[in-house]
Amino acid sequence: MAKRVGKYSVQLEKQINMVGGAAIVGKLEKEGPLGEYFDYALEDDLWNEDSWEKAETKMFYEATRMAVKNSGLMAEDIQLMMGGDLLNQLIAAGFAARQMDFPFLGLYGACSTMAESLIVGSMAIDAGFAQRVACCVTSHFSTAERQYRTPLELGTQRTPTAQRTVTGAGASVLAGEGIGPRIKSCTIGKVIDYGVKDANNMGAAMAPAAADTIYNYLTDFDVAPDSFDAIVTGDLGIYGSNLMKEML
Repeated sequence: MAKRVGKYSVQLEKQINMVGGAAIVGKLEKEGPLGEYFDYALEDDLWNEDSWEKAETKMFYEATRMAVKNSGLMAEDIQLMMGGDLLNQLIAAGFAARQMDFPFLGLYGACSTMAESLIVGSMAIDAGFAQRVACCVTSHFSTAERQYRTPLELGTQRTPTAQRTVTGAGASVLAGEGIGPRIKSCTIGKVIDYGVKDANNMGAAMAPAAADTIYNYLTDFDVAPDSFDAIVTGDLGIYGSNLMKEML
């Protein structure tokens, strides 16, 4: 079977399941419409650490540990871990990986890092290089704001187009055995830059790539949008979502 489908996609031969997962979020995220589905919510954004960056490292570590436990596996069963964060040189993921005895591949795809880790992990299992892979990503509102925009201490007024970076960590364990949601195919997007320079309107910056990836998936596999119960992207916000729909 040819694993390559069209220009952007791959078809996975093996049955690869998400056998366990975990999500840790901040207090504000817990108050949102998905609050009941998260495994743990922080009472404060520092989580008993002395910096937001250390709290982000702790979230990565704990989410991965919880995902492995929820999958019914032991730490020694994990053959590969991959993932990342929004910080320079992936320091949250790197310092968390230092505490775990897993072979580690650090990935950076900004908002797409979770999908990227699931794609690379699935391809590794499908190719026979691993049987059980842990994927984890984390972000923290307070660390991301001062790295990408302005320090919180400035009290800068947010615009209506501005998204809020999630305080949270999500982890999934992929395996070539067991039961759980199955990953059957992957479409890899490409970088599209229309020159959006407004750091407070990331939806507009991301919408072109999101629209292009969805279009390429539907084209490569020759399927229609109504074949699916849901088509989900990262948080493009209201304005970014509308732009994506217009482009499609």
